Amino acid sequence: MTDRRRFLKALAALGVLAAPPVRAQLNARPRFSASPFGLGVASGYPQPGRVVLWTRLAPEPLAPGGGMSPEVIPVHWELAADESLKNIVASGTAYATPEWAHSVHVEVTGLQPARPYWYRFGAGDAVSPTGRTHTAPGIAARPKRLRFALASCQHYEQGYFGAYRHIVADDPDLVVHVGDYIYEATWGRELVRSHGDGETVTLDDYRRRYALYRTDPDLQAAHHACPWLFTWDDHEVENDYANDRSQNFDDPAWFLARRAAAYKAWYEHQPVPRAMVPFGPSARIYTRNAFGTLAEFFVLDDRQYRSHEACPQPGKRGSAVIDAAECAELADPARTILGEAQERWLYAGLNASRAHWTILAQQSRMAQWDERPGAGRSAWTDAWDGYPAARRRLLEALAGKSNPVVLGGDIHAFNVNELRLDFDQPKSAPVAAEIVGSSITSQGWAQRRMDALRADNPHVLFAESGHRGYVRVEVTPELFKADLRGMDHVKTREAACSTLASFVVEDGKPGPRPAA
Repeated sequence: MTDRRRFLKALAALGVLAAPPVRAQLNARPRFSASPFGLGVASGYPQPGRVVLWTRLAPEPLAPGGGMSPEVIPVHWELAADESLKNIVASGTAYATPEWAHSVHVEVTGLQPARPYWYRFGAGDAVSPTGRTHTAPGIAARPKRLRFALASCQHYEQGYFGAYRHIVADDPDLVVHVGDYIYEATWGRELVRSHGDGETVTLDDYRRRYALYRTDPDLQAAHHACPWLFTWDDHEVENDYANDRSQNFDDPAWFLARRAAAYKAWYEHQPVPRAMVPFGPSARIYTRNAFGTLAEFFVLDDRQYRSHEACPQPGKRGSAVIDAAECAELADPARTILGEAQERWLYAGLNASRAHWTILAQQSRMAQWDERPGAGRSAWTDAWDGYPAARRRLLEALAGKSNPVVLGGDIHAFNVNELRLDFDQPKSAPVAAEIVGSSITSQGWAQRRMDALRADNPHVLFAESGHRGYVRVEVTPELFKADLRGMDHVKTREAACSTLASFVVEDGKPGPRPAA
């Protein structure tokens, strides 16, 4: 059990318990050294009559406190039914406080379902860019189409976020981001830009890292274009962390304080509902989001509650590639990647859902991936291969459900997979399809390394690691179509993007197939 006194000391040391200024006065007429809306605006989590709007006041995004004085600033917001913002349908005032890095989260209610809206913020004499959002269809509506983009893994130093320029051109209804929105540390080769400082540890570190990423113009444009759904993965805190365990043998009290700092900065920089506000090192971010009867997203968190990685290597924590036959811990049915409470919530939701398409948005590759050519099997313990009993429970829960499709990221490669109850029985019928997106910029395996393992993974229909990019998805009552969109390169913002392959899942037929 974590020592409470040490935990509180660590929170204070990392800036999470910094007391608000005693005289944090309201400044109704603030003046700024530059536009306070340099981090843009964003929206998220669309419901039939509700959407979340976000901004953060930061005239100097990379300066301490974003260049803001420790004051409370009123921020006016308005939402309109037209792009010129003449037909205002909702407006109000939120208050940006230093305790939350002058971020603003507005949950607008009373809206009409299934329609676009435009919004902006104002503070003092400054006015934000205009963002576009969209409400979801009503619960009983039967929309004919949903178009969304799947994105993940965007290391700032390893490339430009030009993939988002192509996402905006696709005009999606939604962006689904499945983790590694920021990276806490520097790694990789042939870096094209710099974090400007070292690994993130304190609250100020994480705030500055999010601010840096959000200065990217293509990322801002994608946030301005449509609402987003999110989950996080490891790099929002630290590589390969599992629950309260750091990969670096950090004291659990200290590491949970670092996690608290990371979770708070995540909340401050994303358009997420108030229900996701963190309490110290804890935040419930798993949720459901339906789009009429056409599709329902179950957005999962496989980091915060997971069992520690099995059979770590001597002197090491975090992930490892291990011989599956030699690690008895791996098959322990008590091991979980979602946690008991989230598992119960998910299975109850799957049973209650009446959506035509059941979509799980989560961080990792779910399909088995044998990393040993030939006889025997090696498993990478940080993904679902490290939690085979938990995976089996989930796939049993998905079996027979309405058109299940799993979305994943993390591996910096495109994968299209058949999800089976027993991956060692290649002739068994799939129970679901899995679409794994490549990274926005983060570097992946050499293609030859992936090709060498294809024969040992016959349920993997497509595996491509040479391109960065995203997945463009169109869902209709008859078809789930995924276009795997690869960038020519990420060394410049203007790089071209093309469709490497397309796969479909047909209504009533579990498993993917190449598009005709």
